[in-house]
Amino acid sequence: MPRAVILSGSLGSGHDIIAEAVTGSLARLGWDSRTLDCMGLLGRRAGQAGDWVFRRLTAMPGVYDGLNFAHLRPGSRLARAMDEAATSRLVPALHTGLLRDPADLVIAVFATGASAAAQLAGPDWGARTIVLCVDAAPHSLWVREGIDLFLVTSGAAASSVRRYVPRAHIRVVPPPVRPAFYHRVPQATARRPLGIPSYAPCALLMGGGWGLGPLEHAARDLAEAGVHVLAVAGRNHQLAARLKALARGSPRVHPFGFTGRIVELMNACDVVVTLPGATTCAEARVVGRRLVLLDAMPGHGRENLQHELELGGADVCNPRPPGLTAGVLAALDRARRRRPANGHPAGEWDRAFAAALASIGLNPAPPGDLQTTRASQEAGCR
Repeated sequence: MPRAVILSGSLGSGHDIIAEAVTGSLARLGWDSRTLDCMGLLGRRAGQAGDWVFRRLTAMPGVYDGLNFAHLRPGSRLARAMDEAATSRLVPALHTGLLRDPADLVIAVFATGASAAAQLAGPDWGARTIVLCVDAAPHSLWVREGIDLFLVTSGAAASSVRRYVPRAHIRVVPPPVRPAFYHRVPQATARRPLGIPSYAPCALLMGGGWGLGPLEHAARDLAEAGVHVLAVAGRNHQLAARLKALARGSPRVHPFGFTGRIVELMNACDVVVTLPGATTCAEARVVGRRLVLLDAMPGHGRENLQHELELGGADVCNPRPPGLTAGVLAALDRARRRRPANGHPAGEWDRAFAAALASIGLNPAPPGDLQTTRASQEAGCR
């Protein structure tokens, strides 16, 4: 059985969710795989420091915008120094691990992992390398010479890759979405265990794994406006505690911390109010829910925002009351009049991924086997 290593990074939840989807696809294609956390491989102190710095930067939009657009996008001296500081620790750790437990394929779904994979690539190593980036415009740290294949989700993203490596081997693929999101259930059925009436307007409010954005204020204002709010705090424990306190005085607020029930919550709601993270947006589109995007994620988030608006079925609002409340209420009216079209059909990512592997000489399972596996998987979801 061929073996793959997926390089993820524990900054938020998006990279790990993509890694989970890729792991499932590889298994259905007959591969064994394991996921490595690049932040953890940096060492405990360095990983914690990197996490702290990234959180602080995203909390200062002007600073992070400057870093993204003036340094990460063009690949400035500062960007190269940041990359070197991380990969100087990451590459030796990866090299040691891969010597001990070799792999036929390395897939990077995290920018620092992409840079490390490029440094390890070469004829003496033997493993093929793939970079999968679902952002609207991959910046310079995602793209390095020596990578065998870049997977992106739009033509604009492909052009962004060619900015740095003009002759890069690129394939445009659907965004990877975990299989459970394709198992749609009637909205009334999803609402029943949550105690939400079938006729009531309902918004799912999310701020990523870190619980970013004005979730508490938005939950309170929307509930006062008559909306049932499924408020997900992620791993933000302080926010989770405040949402629970809010829910004690407002029965329309339904608080959650970090939860594995996102599929259920998306099926129950009318709109998904979230940051413009590509993974969450793709999941909402598969379920067929309108998006209300908070313009609260600087840097690459602004590029993702424009891309999602271009795809349709999405609105944008400022992350400040009362504009946020007015924007969500208007989107609820539109969503309840007309549901947006569902996203890419089940199996499309698997087929595109299999074709991508074949394009670099890695033979996936025969098409008949893939279809059989997919049918078994969908039956299991029911």
